[in-house]
Amino acid sequence: MDDPWRDAAGAGVWVPEQQGAARPPESAGERPPDGRAAAYLEVQDSAAFREVRSRYRRFAFPMTAAFLVWYLLYLVAATAAPGLMAHRVAGELNVAMVAGLAQFASTFLLTWAYARHARVRRDRIALDLRWSLATRTGQERVR
Repeated sequence: MDDPWRDAAGAGVWVPEQQGAARPPESAGERPPDGRAAAYLEVQDSAAFREVRSRYRRFAFPMTAAFLVWYLLYLVAATAAPGLMAHRVAGELNVAMVAGLAQFASTFLLTWAYARHARVRRDRIALDLRWSLATRTGQERVR
């Protein structure tokens, strides 16, 4: 699979230009945004940005809720049903040990699923947005 982040590590760290001490605007709405701020606002209002944010939320919120329910179920079962959790499954292995190991396994599975979802469903659009914003604000890196 084509990895959109392949060249991201070589890009270096972006440091904004320092143009003196920043001061807050005198009052809201008094000055129109400068070119860079207008570009950021335009990207934030774009359909592509909303799509990236929507795809993130459609994955992250349900997965977070499912994992929290699974974790709280484990805690409640360990507290409220010690007899069930002490039930032996095989040898010295009991239900509590299996559920605890399943917590670790589900954490790694969720991490893998998140990374895959980001790579397949969001990274390409996010990199396109990043590049268009960099070219509009003069922040593209010339090699």
